[in-house]
Amino acid sequence: MRRTTAAALATTAALLVPLASLTGCDSATDKAGEIVSSATAAVASAAQEKMNEVKDGVNAGDDVKAGPTSTDGDRTVAQITATNPKDKTADYTIMVNFRDGNGNLLDAVVMNIDGVEAGKSKTGTARSNRTLSGATKAEIAQALRH
Repeated sequence: MRRTTAAALATTAALLVPLASLTGCDSATDKAGEIVSSATAAVASAAQEKMNEVKDGVNAGDDVKAGPTSTDGDRTVAQITATNPKDKTADYTIMVNFRDGNGNLLDAVVMNIDGVEAGKSKTGTARSNRTLSGATKAEIAQALRH
């Protein structure tokens, strides 16, 4: 439910930015920017809450790598690879941040890569919640092995 609310806020904010640009009014543009920032923060908060739900997870940031971003329809995607260094099959829950060229947070998603066999790698696709414009980079914000 919270993820849906965050996604709705992000979508609303994304729709307001072009509207504010058309008005030519600096205060409307500033207000739209504040809404986008607030919505992005809400999405990041919802993603963190989802990560906090994982029980018995072990920090696995070194096991997970993000590939370059590309577009798939109107969304930004990145291939995420989890390499399991342990001696038994594991599942991974991963928070991926999408950032612009200046390092500003644009979006955050939580994904799972399940059933990574011992000593092997498996990939999954992180997909943005909304349309992102400009150059973007995916980064692993947090990864848990469980």
